[in-house]
Amino acid sequence: MPRDRCVYIVDDDEAVRDSLSALLEARAYAVRSFASAPEFLNAAVSLAPGCVIVDIRMPEMDGLELQRRLVDRRLPFELVVITGHGDVPLAVRAMKAGAVDFIEKPFASNTILDSLAAAFSRLAAPGETDAAAAAAQSKLALLSRREREVLEGLLAGLPNKSIAHDLTISPRTVEIHRARVMDKMGARNLSELVRLALSAGVQPSSR
Repeated sequence: MPRDRCVYIVDDDEAVRDSLSALLEARAYAVRSFASAPEFLNAAVSLAPGCVIVDIRMPEMDGLELQRRLVDRRLPFELVVITGHGDVPLAVRAMKAGAVDFIEKPFASNTILDSLAAAFSRLAAPGETDAAAAAAQSKLALLSRREREVLEGLLAGLPNKSIAHDLTISPRTVEIHRARVMDKMGARNLSELVRLALSAGVQPSSR
């Protein structure tokens, strides 16, 4: 396998493994898939460095536990987390622990390819994180107090209606603030917004 293009898919859904493998092999990635986190973990020490695409909810061992064990063993893998709707707080925890990105199902091909590009960039140049953090902090400073509150609600995985209730404003006002937050932070989607916010040092709520 080429050492800089190895992707490992860890998902208990065979259809997901097969579709992702076909997509990535067509883009010249070297791909191996695993039906469970323990199966991957047992093989990990002998695998070339690369990117792991892992489902956050699996039997036996979930994606968060797999991530923790990889970090504990200091194994050279970057993680991209796949998550279902409603798992945003879990995905935020994964990114706070070092995951490159989280992708909500269903996802477009370009979304996974963009995340892999970011993962391999991090593998190639791990020292760039300080510059990225400074840039994210500059963007965060542009937010108003209310926009910051809306951002914190999004990081907690709250829907617009819940954020509106907590802040005693209308859901429509939340939508307006959310759009402004995305614009000021330069984020194209929720996962990119989460990544920028965490890079800037925002601490997600535990709720």
